[in-house]
Amino acid sequence: MHSADLADAVSRLRRAMRRAARAADPGSGLSVAQLEMLSCLAENPGSRPGQLARLLRLAPSSVATLSNSLRQAGLVTRTGGEGDRRTASLDLTPAGEAAVLRWKRLNERLLSVALRELPPDSRVTLLDALPALADLAGAVDALADGPSATDAVTGAVDALADGPSATDAVTGAVDAVANPLATDAVTGETSLA
Repeated sequence: MHSADLADAVSRLRRAMRRAARAADPGSGLSVAQLEMLSCLAENPGSRPGQLARLLRLAPSSVATLSNSLRQAGLVTRTGGEGDRRTASLDLTPAGEAAVLRWKRLNERLLSVALRELPPDSRVTLLDALPALADLAGAVDALADGPSATDAVTGAVDALADGPSATDAVTGAVDAVANPLATDAVTGETSLA
């Protein structure tokens, strides 16, 4: 089983994506946790803080801290809950929606640039692996809801990691995402390749 290799490749890809996103948009000012909460609210508008804590697998106090900072930044609104903060619901403001969209577009652009740097065979392998990666993401996400998903995760990991080509393609994508910026030799300006 190649689950250790796959776990390493996925971890490297996540780190590379965060690193490349910070390099491409250094003025963002939002942490990964804040962006995750904004994305969760985009997918679950009107969520209560307790629901967000369960969805994000965070302590309620962490959700309170994040929501307060996002409210102060004008990215989230809170309605209700005057007598009991647990009954309040949170929604994105237009600025919060724009931040989520900007983050998604940035990640799409980074991956697009990185994929262009890969050999054609690696691109095809990654595209062919998308259904298995989606299944794997669902199986891993289900682990947060209970131990019964362990068998599904094992099957998805085995299916995806059966051959070295999938792992090699993910590793190649990681390497390409880690450095998708090009520096113009004349001006010295850095931009997406």
